[in-house]
Amino acid sequence: METAASSPPWQPITFGGVAAFSRASFGRLFLVQFTVALLVAASVLCFLMSAWFPMVQKAIARLPEKGAIRNGQLEWNSPSPSWLTEGTFLSINVDAAGGSRFGQSADVQLELERNGFKICSLFGCVAVPYPRNRTITLNRAEAEPWWGAWRPFVVAGAGAGVVICMMLSWLVLATIYSLPLRLITFYSDREVSWPGCWRVAGAAQLPGALLMSGAILLYGFNRLNLVGLLFAWLLHVVVGWIYIGIAPARMPRLAGAPRRRGNPFGGEKKKKRFGE
Repeated sequence: METAASSPPWQPITFGGVAAFSRASFGRLFLVQFTVALLVAASVLCFLMSAWFPMVQKAIARLPEKGAIRNGQLEWNSPSPSWLTEGTFLSINVDAAGGSRFGQSADVQLELERNGFKICSLFGCVAVPYPRNRTITLNRAEAEPWWGAWRPFVVAGAGAGVVICMMLSWLVLATIYSLPLRLITFYSDREVSWPGCWRVAGAAQLPGALLMSGAILLYGFNRLNLVGLLFAWLLHVVVGWIYIGIAPARMPRLAGAPRRRGNPFGGEKKKKRFGE
């Protein structure tokens, strides 16, 4: 026998907890989403500060005394080709003359060449030309203080970017998924409005986000490889679909409601079978 959602609309872990957001306010949903987005951002920053930032610091320490990118060209006075840093997650190398082949030694590899740089990963390489109207210094004396001054802003910007991207993606996905969710609740005679379906669709994305947050931490601590991280990303999407499919069963059913083939998007209440 199906029971109505009785869980308080604060935790989006169980199916009943997600279904309870059908009767919550938009402000409460926003607060819970913002909290989960902060957790995801914290896991991303933990990964960056433990895996990428130390590699960037090592690369800066190995920069030459003189070096720059000027008029779209790399000016390099140190030996080339050479590695600035090499690790499991991030590697940076320089090939000022061009033509050298570097093996893929990290999940993400940055290659500085004469006319541009390449970013290589499991998906292949992307080449980006240097800006022609800007001079970028690549020497240790200037790069070290610059990185020291801007690193806190990079951390803050990365965290804010993750939170904003998560909130916007949940807004879009809730709008898309509210359509099939509204159909499911209509034909299963659930007592929920269109805005309630939108809130449930938004809350259904949160369990997958928490799963992804844990996967990022495992990846950062070398307990999960890049392929496993990509699998976790796909799985977190599927988790959202599962919650959308099962959460309606935890919503209250319209008492004595007849099954009908009408407009599922109308705001009117269904008539009761008895008492007509």
